Amino acid sequence: MSADGFHVHGPHDHAIEHATQGGHGDHGLEDQGGVSTNRVAMFTAVVATVGAIFAYMGGATQANAGLAKANASNQWNYFQAKSTKQSLAELSRDLAPEDKKAKYQEKIERYESEKKGIQKEAETADKESAEQMHQHHRWAQATTVLQVSIAFAAIALLTRRKWLERAMYGVAFAGVVIGALAAAHI
Repeated sequence: MSADGFHVHGPHDHAIEHATQGGHGDHGLEDQGGVSTNRVAMFTAVVATVGAIFAYMGGATQANAGLAKANASNQWNYFQAKSTKQSLAELSRDLAPEDKKAKYQEKIERYESEKKGIQKEAETADKESAEQMHQHHRWAQATTVLQVSIAFAAIALLTRRKWLERAMYGVAFAGVVIGALAAAHI
């Protein structure tokens, strides 16, 4: 209070007065601008935890995609080796005397049969890798959107803008929806 009896309240005086008169700090009490510090802080902690889980899932799906791609590559190399053996057997058959041609023809047919199964395995592994990478991208998108939501939370606390708090909730909801799409393999 000044010397002439005129009193000026600071922006936080009401919150302090409320707390000293039996209030419970900021629980449910909104700061200037309508932003609740405790609510935003709790929200940030929860979203950061969910974001960490999404980031882990993104890393796991990326690793799975890499393993599936390596398996596809291995199968394709195996297919190529069988193709080379088949080509050598065809050349041997063509150069062999008539009484030995049947032996090489059996090998050619066996290699051809084996290649079909190998090719199918390579295609399946390649498809699995593509699906895992798609899921990885979804997890990464969800994590990024949640990080943006956390940034909005920080800005909302610093600027005391209620619309930023609402945006923070909306963006977080979008991140959770994208995470649900990743979990559902969509």
